[in-house]
Amino acid sequence: MHVEDIVRAQPDTITCRPEDTIQTAAILLHTKLIGAMPVVDAAGKVVGMFGERDIVRAFASRKPDIADMLVGDLMSKNVISCTTGTTVIEAMDIMKRNRIRHVPVIENDELLGIVSIRDTLEELRQHAELEASVMRDISIAARAR
Repeated sequence: MHVEDIVRAQPDTITCRPEDTIQTAAILLHTKLIGAMPVVDAAGKVVGMFGERDIVRAFASRKPDIADMLVGDLMSKNVISCTTGTTVIEAMDIMKRNRIRHVPVIENDELLGIVSIRDTLEELRQHAELEASVMRDISIAARAR
């Protein structure tokens, strides 16, 4: 099970730009039902991550004029990413070690998608169900002999 399996089934990745307002980004997060999104520059290169936690952090630290701030002011600039060859377990480990819930999938500076902890758990659940089904079939076949 690799990240590629998750990304292949995803719709287009929702992104924002550093010059977008916090309100614009918040509306995107809300309407698209996502918790975070990559921030890309004019060339499409990922330059950060922006999500619900960034908004909460800004309010908690009582940043002045948060409504006038831009995504580039609050985004996480240290982008932790993976590739399509990363296993689902490795992606989960990346998220755990870095205390994040979303990891962009990047190869050759190209954004291919984003993987969330929810995506990885769903992939593992589906795999476990398939294994259980196979074991059940093997058990039934063995009893039929």
